Amino acid sequence: MKRRNFIKLTSSASALGLFPYEITSALKVAENFLDCNITNRKLVLINLAGGNDGLNTVIPIDGYDLYSNLRPTIRVPDSGANSFINLDSTLPDNQQLGLHPTLVGLKNIYDSGILRILQSVGYPSQNKSHFASTDIYNTGNDGNSWLNGGDSGWIGRFMESYYYDLVESTFPLGVEIGSKSGSLGFHGEAEHGLAINIEGQDASGFYSVLSGLGGLPPEYIPDSHYGEELQYIIENDQLSNTYSEAISNAFNNGTNSNDYEDTDISNQLKTVARLISGGLQSKIYLVQLRGFDTHFSQIQSQNDVIGRHSELLTELDGAISKFMIDVQSQGFDGDIVGLTFSEFGRKAKENGNLGTDHGEIAPMFVFGTPVNGGVSGINVDLTEANENNNWQIQSYQYDYRQTIGTLLQDYLGADNQAIDATFFDHTNNDSFSNNKISELIKPEYSVEENCYTNTLSVNESINKLFTVSPNPFSSSIILSGYNYNGDISFKVYDLNSKLVLEGKTLTDTPVRITGIMNGIYFIKLKFGNRVETHRIIKT
Repeated sequence: MKRRNFIKLTSSASALGLFPYEITSALKVAENFLDCNITNRKLVLINLAGGNDGLNTVIPIDGYDLYSNLRPTIRVPDSGANSFINLDSTLPDNQQLGLHPTLVGLKNIYDSGILRILQSVGYPSQNKSHFASTDIYNTGNDGNSWLNGGDSGWIGRFMESYYYDLVESTFPLGVEIGSKSGSLGFHGEAEHGLAINIEGQDASGFYSVLSGLGGLPPEYIPDSHYGEELQYIIENDQLSNTYSEAISNAFNNGTNSNDYEDTDISNQLKTVARLISGGLQSKIYLVQLRGFDTHFSQIQSQNDVIGRHSELLTELDGAISKFMIDVQSQGFDGDIVGLTFSEFGRKAKENGNLGTDHGEIAPMFVFGTPVNGGVSGINVDLTEANENNNWQIQSYQYDYRQTIGTLLQDYLGADNQAIDATFFDHTNNDSFSNNKISELIKPEYSVEENCYTNTLSVNESINKLFTVSPNPFSSSIILSGYNYNGDISFKVYDLNSKLVLEGKTLTDTPVRITGIMNGIYFIKLKFGNRVETHRIIKT
């Protein structure tokens, strides 16, 4: 990549790829080989950077009098033109909530049954530093422990575990938009990622396919630390070109079905929708909305909800609303779940500067067609905030990792091993696979336990009765190692999950596989009540 282009393009977005994996085949395995329809599922994470004021976003109606006393100047009124939106009158009193008046679109999404609000999200021993708390959210740790890996991210570890043992990829596993530098969240323990930097929506081609560093890589790489660094740079450059082409092709092939508002967060989500529409198989997307550190001028004047916070929520509401209309109209809304998060919330008490200072807990919005709409958790206990604890609400009802872990397993299909490799609750010595939010995903979209897997690859060493030999092969293979007397049905798929051959055979009988090109294939075996899949290589 030419340095001037690399520097120029760092201003707005990054597409991150962790490993040289070919996950085109792996992403097909779940549907075609495991008969679990999770192939195209993706997470879209929206970072409300700076610490969103949850109490003015989601207002506890049953505690409104105390809320008003704590916030006499900046409260959202309960009557008049700028009063809060009553979320759902059918909920019990301790879940009666008001939405900020700008969140009209989210109210409509809630009424459609595809938005769940999680109350009081945090983690043990909340750190109210932007830097520390952001790192905690990225690494999957909490305020008591950094045992999940202080220099690796939960997304990176998830990628390493869930997409283990796959061949070289042509596209990034994750995409980050709206940041000048790559998030720590994408850093794996083995690889610390790669950023391909892109810039805005470009009708002429979006992302340019970038040339190499100015020529062919050196033929000799010394066996030393400097040689390792050089090799890393060369590999990153090569992958940058590969990923750039994949992203460019996806963008040019994709569409957006409606007009988004011209805001930064809307343009980011517009880009995500277009990339997915164009066939980019990246699994986790991260976008950013900054500016929530509202110490001053959260509102523009006393008892007026209009101000910086309302502007941010207006942008968020419009972006999510347009994004959902877009993906629904294009028919892939069942493949996407979105989630908002912020590194912490704000104090219960206003600060006297028309603003709020750093707090601890904050709500999460989880949305999408697969989401079971509703409210999880009861309203915050405002009596907890007092002068002795610096006006903080400290009791969290949901660990942020609990929410993410539920989505990784119930929506993406990761097994317990993959969850524990991503993050473990060292404070309470418990797995997040044991503490899921059961009502988060609709039953019809929730992955059955028999579809859980710690990898979407095909690992011949795991729970396989048959051995395939020779492998690699030239014209035929033999299934051996297991005494089965009946017919064995087989189907052979290419890396695009296209069926290229099918038939029946017997144990220890040659199976001719001809008329196909050299390359990597998957053979799916059915015998009795069992199904197993092997990766085979034709040479």
